[in-house]
Amino acid sequence: MPFAFVGIIEAMSFDFDTAVSAPFRMQPGLRKLSPGTPQLTPAAPGSRHQREKLAVLSAFGPQALLKAPGFDERTALYALAAHAAAEHPLHFAWDGRRAHAKTLGAAVADGEVEQVQAGVFGLGDEVARCLRGLAPECRLAGLLSLAFAEDFAAVDGETGHIPWLAVALPSSWAPEEKVGRPFGEVHAPVADNRLVVGAAAALTRLVTGDERWERFVWNVTPQPRLHAHPARIDPRRWGVAGIERAWWRTERQTFIPVPAARQAVFTILVDVQPLAAAIDSAARAARLHEAIASMSPAVLDYRGLAPVRDALLAWLAARR
Repeated sequence: MPFAFVGIIEAMSFDFDTAVSAPFRMQPGLRKLSPGTPQLTPAAPGSRHQREKLAVLSAFGPQALLKAPGFDERTALYALAAHAAAEHPLHFAWDGRRAHAKTLGAAVADGEVEQVQAGVFGLGDEVARCLRGLAPECRLAGLLSLAFAEDFAAVDGETGHIPWLAVALPSSWAPEEKVGRPFGEVHAPVADNRLVVGAAAALTRLVTGDERWERFVWNVTPQPRLHAHPARIDPRRWGVAGIERAWWRTERQTFIPVPAARQAVFTILVDVQPLAAAIDSAARAARLHEAIASMSPAVLDYRGLAPVRDALLAWLAARR
């Protein structure tokens, strides 16, 4: 069934009560999706997600659209296109060869870009121009990236690796350093990662099965952009932004199963809003205070919160 996309990011992106808990633990936190729950979020033309993705794909496309040598991404990519068309038929069409992002006025077939009609923002041809700047084999992934707010990755159940990425809005990690690596190795730098890394094989089997899953991730950050590649984050970080200018960064992550290939498409919906707007009640302030107060020094350091822990706790305590 089709889903309206106006305002859908706010409605779907993050479950605060599920995600924020104390004591804080780095853990998989998967929950099964109920039937009919959408996994993709159409990006409204000219929306923040679309504008940032256009900028990234135009300037840094090879850092965002990646695959491991020898991997054929078409199975996962075509499954994603079919899922997008089934979930949002008013927004996206796919016939097995040609993908058409209806609200963007652009289509891709066999690596060729078609300007179907003028877009409704800017000069009207921004999407097509961006796609033509990509390698032909990357253009379908580029169209899906611009049509939807999510980023994407393939999880291979046979090898346990992540062999394909379409990630324009990373959260302080470099996609080019993760592609082709095992799931457990990708998460090795994560602080207090024992539960995640120890369960890597079982998690890979789970998410590449027949069921659909979701999880949530959050952090408090000094920078407001959706695109947070480490090469383009201000190294001064908290030195130029106090808690009163902090931002609440969240991710809704889901897995679209591709069981015939023992694969899954991993979706990542990033959102960033002012911390004061997100923590808009005493109950939320208290819950977040408890979670941060329970973080280990390693987790605080990994998340970049060690320099502002006390100030952040004091700010939250005043809002309880």
